[in-house]
Amino acid sequence: MLKQKATVRHKMHVRKGDTVQVMVGKDKGKVGEIVAINAKKSQVIVQGVNIRTKHVKPQAEGESGQILTKEFPIHSSNVMLYSTKQKVASRVAHTLTEDGRKVRMLKKTGEILD
Repeated sequence: MLKQKATVRHKMHVRKGDTVQVMVGKDKGKVGEIVAINAKKSQVIVQGVNIRTKHVKPQAEGESGQILTKEFPIHSSNVMLYSTKQKVASRVAHTLTEDGRKVRMLKKTGEILD
């Protein structure tokens, strides 16, 4: 009998379009916008961060190969939300607005993201 893996939905503190700062690794301190998210692996692709060169073989006859540079994913735990106004990285808090909506807020600055 085959056992199926339980699919787990990973909740992440960041979303596509958020501005984040890298806290760990060779790109520590860089600030960029999240381009894509892989929720199953808890990974994010940040614009201008973790750039690698990829060698691509020629696909068609007579075509030459290429060397591409593109952003590769990093783990979501290695980034923090960043306030562009105050120039500071902060953790996220969930609060309610006056009209009862649940929104994300930066803890250090009180800036509302949603």
